[in-house]
Amino acid sequence: MRFSLSVIVFLAATVSIVYGQNRYINIDGRMNVITTAVPFLTITPDSRSGALGDCGVALDPDANSIHWNPAKLAYMKDPFGVSLSYTPWLKNLVPDINLNYLSGYYKIDDMSGFAGSLKYFTLGDIQFTDMNNQNLGNYSPNEFSVDGAYARKLSENFSVGVALRFIYSNLTGGVQLSGAASRPGLAFAGDISWYYRKRDVNIGGTQADWSLGMNISNIGNKISYVKNTQGDFIPTNFRFGGMLNFHLDEYNSLAIVADLNKLMVPTLPIVSDSISSSGKPVIQYGRSSDVGPVQGMVQSFYDAPGGFKEELREIDPSIGLEYWYAKTFAVRAGYFYEHPTKGNRQYLTCGFGLKYNIFALDFSYLIDARIKSIGTSPLANTIRFSLKFNFGQNK
Repeated sequence: MRFSLSVIVFLAATVSIVYGQNRYINIDGRMNVITTAVPFLTITPDSRSGALGDCGVALDPDANSIHWNPAKLAYMKDPFGVSLSYTPWLKNLVPDINLNYLSGYYKIDDMSGFAGSLKYFTLGDIQFTDMNNQNLGNYSPNEFSVDGAYARKLSENFSVGVALRFIYSNLTGGVQLSGAASRPGLAFAGDISWYYRKRDVNIGGTQADWSLGMNISNIGNKISYVKNTQGDFIPTNFRFGGMLNFHLDEYNSLAIVADLNKLMVPTLPIVSDSISSSGKPVIQYGRSSDVGPVQGMVQSFYDAPGGFKEELREIDPSIGLEYWYAKTFAVRAGYFYEHPTKGNRQYLTCGFGLKYNIFALDFSYLIDARIKSIGTSPLANTIRFSLKFNFGQNK
């Protein structure tokens, strides 16, 4: 691939080609998308949740729980396990962008457990050119995060979890940007989460389990790629959801899952052409986004230029169904919705799972579901593969 230097700067939001990262700000219902650096952190890494419309915060625990809700790790059935996932990303646009995810957990005792994961995102081989189309060399931009998490039960039905994360983003390989040498972006972040589940509940004569979960992820510092420049927010995210799992009989079960997501990142205000005494544009609607990470998290719930109506548009719902036969074969389907003014990601998902002894295989497929769209979404036809191994399996 060949890109000018100005386009390379935009690579900080490469994933955002899909996530609607071009801002056109007004107050009458047109595009006003929240943008962040390192958006690869928000990509669904595993096939099970990928087939369920990106639901996962209250889903039954598995080896990928560290991404969705670290608190679930306290309820893992098996002593330890690992998962490996692979996703060709934006393959409708570029053939060599990939997301790889490795996670593993260890159950310390009946009350607690910990996990670790590595998420690696590669943008393929890119040729750099300047504004005069002069070759600046080739480079393979990449980003990754390394996580560690701990969870503990506070009661039979309730647990809490925390995670720490190191984020590395090298998009330019030291190329000069605006006369200054670029550098890898570094950040540290954390998650806080809780999980509640209730087993063996009778609903209309059918035995069922239900659960609720919440995770605030990527609470951390801003990230920058040039020294002495203002950093960009990382994708701090609030996720809340539930699951209701019906045990229809000895062999059949059906789970309904649903998640709500909201980025805890400021929305850019609408500004006028006037300049204040401080040399900054005068804000007409909304609030200044030039704030620190903590203030940004708080004001993300009330700073949209369009008021409460626009705040509601920044909440992304998703829903999924998971059917299991004999705890061996699973069929999954889901739907994810994002408001057209906030990125317009709308897609159907489907997939299946196979489990045998300590081994499990999951597959998912994504279908563009936008009613009013021009062309095909870059996300269309996204596939994911996951392999899981649970060792020392409890029967």
